[in-house]
Amino acid sequence: MSFYSNFQSSQCPGCITGNALTGLSEKVCIQAQKIFDACIKQVQIENYTLTLTDLTPADPTYPLTFVSARSVTSAGTITSLTVDRLADKQGCARVQAVVSVPVEVAYTDANGTEGVAQAVISVTQDVLLSVPAPSIMPYRITAETSAVSAEGTFNAQNNTFTVEACVTIILKVSIDVQILLPSYGYCAIPPAQDYSHEVCQGFFELPLYPQSAKTCGKCK
Repeated sequence: MSFYSNFQSSQCPGCITGNALTGLSEKVCIQAQKIFDACIKQVQIENYTLTLTDLTPADPTYPLTFVSARSVTSAGTITSLTVDRLADKQGCARVQAVVSVPVEVAYTDANGTEGVAQAVISVTQDVLLSVPAPSIMPYRITAETSAVSAEGTFNAQNNTFTVEACVTIILKVSIDVQILLPSYGYCAIPPAQDYSHEVCQGFFELPLYPQSAKTCGKCK
């Protein structure tokens, strides 16, 4: 079982039926990340040079043949960040940054041996975001990222790949806060249901011994 495997309880997550106020038992203070603003940018990058590091296995036989490249984590790295509040737009700021997306590159070497390496795709961002008023607890700007590339060529001069990549970047303005919420109480955790291929399904349901059949006409 799980929360969504036919387990019915008022203390389980899921759709509300009936009066939403029924079952509310307390007000709880939780630690949460409050998102003040966010924006998404999706770009197609052409002729981007991937510098390879941490090749596995080490010392491949060159030249390499590109297979693919894709993100290994959703967390991007932000550098060269500047936030300039706009005097003519209250609460709004120009946010400039370089967002780096870590990717894992798959390839084959000259002997046909498969390998992987690490690389980074960096994209410059220049956007408008709403930022909260100054407070004791500072806000932070973070990036969630994703990148994928299916086309690339090997550069023998410096052992890099030139690729075309599709990159998605979500910039967020957030603060970790303590927030008060209405609660239905603690979740009721249902027991786990082990996965089974059910090879014997239909067989174990058979009777242990044959059931009595109707007698033939000669035996009447």
